[in-house]
Amino acid sequence: MTSSKDSLSMSEESNQQRVNKVSARMDPALLRERELFKKRALSNPAVEKRQAASDSGSHKKKKPKVDKESSSGSKHNAESSNGNFNIKTSSGYKFGCLAKIVNYMKTRHQNGDTHCLTLEEILDETKLLDISMKQKQWLMTEALVNNPKIDVRDGTYGFKPKYNLKDKKALLRLLDKHDQLGLGGVLLDDVEEGLPNSAKAIKALGDQIIFVTRPDKKKILFYNDKHCQFVVDEEFQKLWRSVPVDSIDEEKIDEYLKKQGISSMQETGPKKVLPVQKRKKQSGQRKRHFKTHNNHLAGVLEDYSDGVPVKK
Repeated sequence: MTSSKDSLSMSEESNQQRVNKVSARMDPALLRERELFKKRALSNPAVEKRQAASDSGSHKKKKPKVDKESSSGSKHNAESSNGNFNIKTSSGYKFGCLAKIVNYMKTRHQNGDTHCLTLEEILDETKLLDISMKQKQWLMTEALVNNPKIDVRDGTYGFKPKYNLKDKKALLRLLDKHDQLGLGGVLLDDVEEGLPNSAKAIKALGDQIIFVTRPDKKKILFYNDKHCQFVVDEEFQKLWRSVPVDSIDEEKIDEYLKKQGISSMQETGPKKVLPVQKRKKQSGQRKRHFKTHNNHLAGVLEDYSDGVPVKK
């Protein structure tokens, strides 16, 4: 300790000696200004603020910024976890489950599985076991009961097509009945919906049925009555073709057939919608009519609209 103090005092003395030598060389006016500056500095002491304390205080006051997106995302996740928003409780999900069940029942009916199933069996085969009890109750009491394509029998459910056909003979009887009653043909879509393995049955019937394609590309099946396949004499053909019907309206023909006790086959195709004709704008401007005043002076007043009248 004593050695360090001695070394410090020696260094201070050497520094003071150097300052004295420099001051001796300086201008005496500069030295006086230097002394005055020292006195002013000593008379007005300055106190420096502690940076460490201020920095620590500022750090305490500042709060960390939180990302708004992350906070909103966490809030949304919390709401979804609390059950405020759940896709399985929405109406779209409910009707989606109903559509899946109806399509499944239709497919199994077309494949030949026509026996009815319970709701639990349907949900098991359609893999809808995670639906809530409220949705099950809705399916049992409202959705499946009121659906026109579902047949309810003692708590079990089956598919209900428009035409419930068991085999190709049932299809042929249906087409024959439509032909006898003048009801026309049957849509191929309805046959495929109600007849299991319909493609195989239709192929087996062969020329006993006739296909007709509508303008909307849908196919209709007709019964091919072979008893009507006979040769007509040419005289009758000429007489038939000699009667013109182009100028006669279809409604008048239908009305005439009804008076004769003959029922005409109704058109099953799509009705043509006539385009709405736009009203034509009247060409030219309308003439404006003005009210006339001073009718009692008709013989006295003169009209100067075409200029000053020429005196005769």
